[in-house]
Amino acid sequence: MSQRKDDAIRQIVRDKYSSIAKATATGCGCNTRSCCETATANASTPENASASLGYSDAQVSAVPSGSNMGLGCGNPHAIASLKKGETVLDLGSGGGFDCFLAAQAVGEMGHVIGVDMTPEMVSKARENAVRAGYENVEFRLGEIESLPVANSSTDVIMSNCVINLSPEKPRVFKEAFRALKPGGRLAISDVVAVAPLPDEIKNDPELYTGCIGGASPIDELEHMLKEAGFTDIHIQPVDESKKFIRDWTPGMNVEDLVVSATIEAIKPCGCACCT
Repeated sequence: MSQRKDDAIRQIVRDKYSSIAKATATGCGCNTRSCCETATANASTPENASASLGYSDAQVSAVPSGSNMGLGCGNPHAIASLKKGETVLDLGSGGGFDCFLAAQAVGEMGHVIGVDMTPEMVSKARENAVRAGYENVEFRLGEIESLPVANSSTDVIMSNCVINLSPEKPRVFKEAFRALKPGGRLAISDVVAVAPLPDEIKNDPELYTGCIGGASPIDELEHMLKEAGFTDIHIQPVDESKKFIRDWTPGMNVEDLVVSATIEAIKPCGCACCT
C-alpha cells in the first residue's frame, strides 16, 4: 500500500473509534456494521459481550465502570499468563479494560502501558484510571506501527482485535519485537482470514473498521512474525467465535471468511536454549 492510502485507512479507523469513545449509549453506541456490535447485538450489554468473548464474571466485574466497552474478539488474558512485577504493553487499549485486568495481575510492583491512536479513547482510559485509583497503569497516545515505548522495555505485549485494523501489520510486529525484552512474549486475540476475502469486503471502509476487511491469512501472519524475529509462533483459530462474528454482519456469512484466533510468540532471549 502507498503511504497515502495507509494514512487514509488509519484516519478512517481513528474516526470510527473516536465516535465510539464519544458515544454515551450502552456499549459502543454504534449502529453500523462493526465488531463493536458485539456489545449491542440482541440488546446485549458490554458485560454480556465480554462474557461471550471468554471473560469470566469476576474479570468483568473487576474493572472500573466505563472501561469495558464491549469491544474485542477474544480474551488475551487466557493465554498471557501474567506474573507479579511484569511490565505489560496493550496495543489498542481503548477504554482500558484489558489494561486494568493486567494491572491487577502484575500487582503494585508491575506496570501496564496502554497505547491507542485515538485521543478520545486515551482520555477516557486516563479518566477511568484516575477515578478508580490505579497507579500502576498509564495510557499513551500513539500508533501501534510506531510505539511510544523504549527498546526492550516490556515483558508481555497484549492486544485484542486491533492489529487487523493496521494497514502496515509487518511494522506492528517489528515494533512489538523491538519493545519486548529478550524472552518476552506476545499474547494476542485477533481476527484472521480462513478464506480469501473478496475485494468488495477488503475495500469496504465499514467492514475494515469492523475488524473484517483487514484480516490476514494465518500463513501471512506467521511469515510476518518470523520476519520480525519471533519464534515459538502459535496461531490457533477459535471456531466458537463464528457465532458472535455472525452477529457483526447478519446475513453476509462473514463467519465463513474470518474467525477469531489466539496468537502467541516469543522474542528469543539469546541464550543457548533459544538458539
